[in-house]
Amino acid sequence: MLEPLAASHLPAGVRARHINHVNGLRMHVLEAGEAGRPLLLLLHGFPELAYSWRNVMVPLAEAGYHVVAPDQRGYGRTEGPTPVYDEDLTPYRPLGYVRDALALVAALGHTEVACVIGHDFGAPVAGNAALTRPDVFRAVVMMSAPYGGPRAWPLGEQGKPEGLAGLASPELHEALAKLDPPRRHYQWFYSTREADADMRHAPQGLHAFLRAYYHHKSADWPANKPYPLGAFTAEALAVMPTYYIMPAGIGMAETVAAEMPDAATIAANRWLPEAALAVYAEEYGRTGFQGGLQSYRCTTSGQAAAEMRLFAGRGIEVPACFIAGASDWGIHQKPGEFELMQGQGCRDLRGCHLVPGAGHWVQQEQAAETARLVKDFLRGLG
Repeated sequence: MLEPLAASHLPAGVRARHINHVNGLRMHVLEAGEAGRPLLLLLHGFPELAYSWRNVMVPLAEAGYHVVAPDQRGYGRTEGPTPVYDEDLTPYRPLGYVRDALALVAALGHTEVACVIGHDFGAPVAGNAALTRPDVFRAVVMMSAPYGGPRAWPLGEQGKPEGLAGLASPELHEALAKLDPPRRHYQWFYSTREADADMRHAPQGLHAFLRAYYHHKSADWPANKPYPLGAFTAEALAVMPTYYIMPAGIGMAETVAAEMPDAATIAANRWLPEAALAVYAEEYGRTGFQGGLQSYRCTTSGQAAAEMRLFAGRGIEVPACFIAGASDWGIHQKPGEFELMQGQGCRDLRGCHLVPGAGHWVQQEQAAETARLVKDFLRGLG
């Protein structure tokens, strides 16, 4: 069995442990604050870990909360079935992650969560938790990935199976491949059998791959100047950086290698210094990426949308807040989703903040401002 993440990797006031029998997992969590206080549950994205919350946990705990950040299913030091490409994807569907969150809340001795907070892939997990179990998840903060909610059932007889729209649309995939030069959506690449090995065994080394990947999606990359795309078409999506719309025929490792920052830029990085990056590299070097990639396969196969059709047309009713970096293309990667969130997706949206000086990794790039915005939202809940 794995040991918890060493205290030497964590800020003072953050501790690590394992919790047994959490929906079939031995779940690794980071914690700050005293048990028995109102619970905040922090859900990370890809390719991140509970460790991505390290610099916001103590400020939130000091506001009077028990703050818990797990390594989600398939990530980090959480132990369970080994993720493999040919396994059943049911546990990685949207409601599977909600079930994991509910099991963790109960294992922690709580019956409700004051606020569930998710970033990137963790944002829709948090949103789905608040949508489906508002009695447990009493408020929600979503970061970097807008939540438009499950789509309504299309009226009339349909010409294609449910769920095969948007990023799951084979027509979109084919249209990107027909562009000049041919392109490929990153989620379609992440759904391939070779994606895990491409990144885990990157020619430049895993540490260098992660450095380039995190840099390319951050505010440190000067060309990150996002704007609404207007249409969900191949031509519209193709204006996004290559970490979203990749050149066809190459993998993510080669894609981001072209954007590797120089030594001076790396040395100047304060939000992800080399020692912190080494934690990610060590963890992903041990586990690989397949556990995280499974959720993308649920999206591109249509399984995720089909499962959430159970809640078609509903929106999040509990108080909600959205936070993202002002330099984050993730706000607009699904055209129309940001706007849909502000009406249909979240019925009680109390804040929508775009943080200057942050790209996609907002809680790492601008930890103090992110913690302040979350605390302001929590105070408003009374």
